[in-house]
Amino acid sequence: MMLRTWKWAAPVAVAALALAACSSEADDTAADDSGVSAQADAALAELADQVLATGPHGEEPSPAEVADLSDEEVAQVADLGATAAIVMHYGGNDWANAQIDGLKTRFAELGIEVVAVTDANFDPGQQVSDIETVMAKNPDIIVSIPTDPVATAAAYQAAADAGIKLVFMDNVPDGLEAGTDYVSMVSADNYGNGVVSAHLMAKSLGGAGKIAVIYHEADFFVTQQRYDGFMTTIEEQYPDIEVVTERGIAGPDFAGDAQKVADALLTQNADLDGIWAVWDVPAEGVMAAARSAGRNDLKIATQDLGTNVAIALAQDDMVIGLGAQRPYEQGVTEANLAAGALLGREAPAFVALPALPVTHDNVLEAWSTVYNQDPPSDLANAFTD
Repeated sequence: MMLRTWKWAAPVAVAALALAACSSEADDTAADDSGVSAQADAALAELADQVLATGPHGEEPSPAEVADLSDEEVAQVADLGATAAIVMHYGGNDWANAQIDGLKTRFAELGIEVVAVTDANFDPGQQVSDIETVMAKNPDIIVSIPTDPVATAAAYQAAADAGIKLVFMDNVPDGLEAGTDYVSMVSADNYGNGVVSAHLMAKSLGGAGKIAVIYHEADFFVTQQRYDGFMTTIEEQYPDIEVVTERGIAGPDFAGDAQKVADALLTQNADLDGIWAVWDVPAEGVMAAARSAGRNDLKIATQDLGTNVAIALAQDDMVIGLGAQRPYEQGVTEANLAAGALLGREAPAFVALPALPVTHDNVLEAWSTVYNQDPPSDLANAFTD
């Protein structure tokens, strides 16, 4: 990734001139801030029903509704007695938990038994082993997100050759073809989420300032899209915001890695106004670094509505906004696509759900949208008017 790079006068007279100057500067600043705010708000409103992303091979997005099943189809699937396995890249985070919850809930409604859920801890070798292990259970379906599109490709191809219906989240293995080797890929509008976070960052800065970017240093389609959406929007629409530096993190300790990077960024660039982090877990590391440096004024924008960044939003604490995925709904959609494939239904190669802008004002409502449940008490109690 590359950086996109008076002398003394009579006291009454001085006071009068100073007041006039301050008033003029304040009016100009207010006008500038108001203009940026209106620009950002208009752009965010346009995104409400749009998907800006294309698929990993340039596919146009299809809406989640294409996967919907009729009552008759649901009954037909239930009669099959099918089984499914869920093979994650890494787990234990809010996004993964919501995906799994959506998948399990919908599979249960469809009469499909989930025989395994695995967590590769972002290790491609472990994920290959996980795929081989679940294949021994002879599932009819595998829903998965590849950790690495190259290193895992042969294992997924073996599953496809065995007749297992593959549905992917967010990323696809190299060499596999939609409609032949796998059913479909389901994703949030990750490019759109990057665009959302750019507009929210710009709005929080009044359209001017110095920021740093912490990106995902991996061959991972959707995190690259977030970066591209953020950087393109800042560069093309907010020329007075300067990205002074970029740093990559590879994990698996994404919060710890981001904290170390942010520590260095804040030390080397004391005048930073904000930092963009590629998703919520790295953003947690940025928050920790900012607190350690006494920089509670730092503006942080990110993607994904995890618990800790949601609480920070609710408290108006450094996190100024984010673009949220809809992981529960993504899981439901993936289950529907897999079930439809068992019935011989064709599916589009790329299905995407719109980005969801989240700020302090709508964080509680957004939680319900993202996770299909009421906000937890620690989030609801954290909200300040």
